Amino acid sequence: MEKGDIENAGMQQNTDPEPEPKTSKLENQIASKEREQTGPKKWLGSLLWLIKDQWFLVALACLIAISSQAQVPESQQHLKETIVTYLCVSIIFFITGCTLPTRVLIDNYSRWRLHIYVQVQCFLMTSATTFAVVSLCATNSRFMDPWFLIGLIFMGCVPTTISSNVVMTRQAHGNTALTVVQSTLGNFLGPFLTPALVSMYTSTGAWYTDVLPAGANNYSEIYRRVFKQLGLSLFLPMVVGQVVQNVFPKQCKTVFTTWKLSKVSSVSLLIIIWQTFDQAFGSGAFESAKPSNMIFIVFISIVFVFLWQGITLATSIFWLPKADVIACCYCCPAKTPAMGVPLSTVMYVGLSKIHQSRLQIPMVIFQGFQIASGSLLTIAFRRWVRAEEERKAAEAVQLRAEEAAS
Repeated sequence: MEKGDIENAGMQQNTDPEPEPKTSKLENQIASKEREQTGPKKWLGSLLWLIKDQWFLVALACLIAISSQAQVPESQQHLKETIVTYLCVSIIFFITGCTLPTRVLIDNYSRWRLHIYVQVQCFLMTSATTFAVVSLCATNSRFMDPWFLIGLIFMGCVPTTISSNVVMTRQAHGNTALTVVQSTLGNFLGPFLTPALVSMYTSTGAWYTDVLPAGANNYSEIYRRVFKQLGLSLFLPMVVGQVVQNVFPKQCKTVFTTWKLSKVSSVSLLIIIWQTFDQAFGSGAFESAKPSNMIFIVFISIVFVFLWQGITLATSIFWLPKADVIACCYCCPAKTPAMGVPLSTVMYVGLSKIHQSRLQIPMVIFQGFQIASGSLLTIAFRRWVRAEEERKAAEAVQLRAEEAAS
């Protein structure tokens, strides 16, 4: 072959098209999948994930809708309240006792500075801001029903709730032990602090306080009821759960972690909330209120939820670990109708059902928005604390590896 033929052959080989890279097909598939994910399928997937993650909130909305249409007969209301209050709360705290390490629980009881911070936020900060709003509303005597204004003051003075705080903190990956400690401490202080705070705020001589009857001087009945309920439905199940956990640690981990039976506590909380709304709708509390007053209570309840959570977050984030901040954000803004309702009944004897209902409506409505916002915040809190959890898990793995090597 001559030299020219060899050069032509080389040029012909160089002009042939280069073979496509092997990865081009894979890249096309990935690009195609990304285009599909930006369409309706992505939105549908996100919606399904949100419904699955927030199943508690969806179930809560359904139960409130059901309770607004059909209620337990009035003759059975007391029996229903007793069964739900004791049984469901006992289930929640038995599960909590089975899943919380005893050492962690004891350590959190010794944090007295944090106890003072949380209780000051829960009783003083919330009651002061509520009284400020009520004082502004009271400048126009035609704007709000006086019983709603007193109900708002009462709501700001009652202690934090227990069951929902524990369930939400666990779902948000916060310090559940701290939540248990602060919630129980607040409910111990509630029967003593709430009447004192309410009396202080309603002794100003404002026009809306003229409707109040003389307060009861003897609180022995409410003390007996509250501490009996705390003992039987909270401390006894918690102690039994701690015993079960320490005697059968592997079985507890299998049942409540692997089998995810701890979700039973969320179902129990749903039943507790349902019975609160069932009682409110059954008493005609919402029907007796003016629409403009109801709209304002809904609006101000939403404002209070986010205002109190914002204040708690801003005042705790700089000096507490993330898990403790999450626990505080659930404990400080929360309010419990479970104690507020009986306290109002004992403090103001002889009220008509209509007046009792109006006094209690702000507590019931606030609880609904408090639970809803708490459920949605579990998503943000889990993402916020994820990096710290991964770091601790990596450190634990490294420590075990070092121990095994040595």
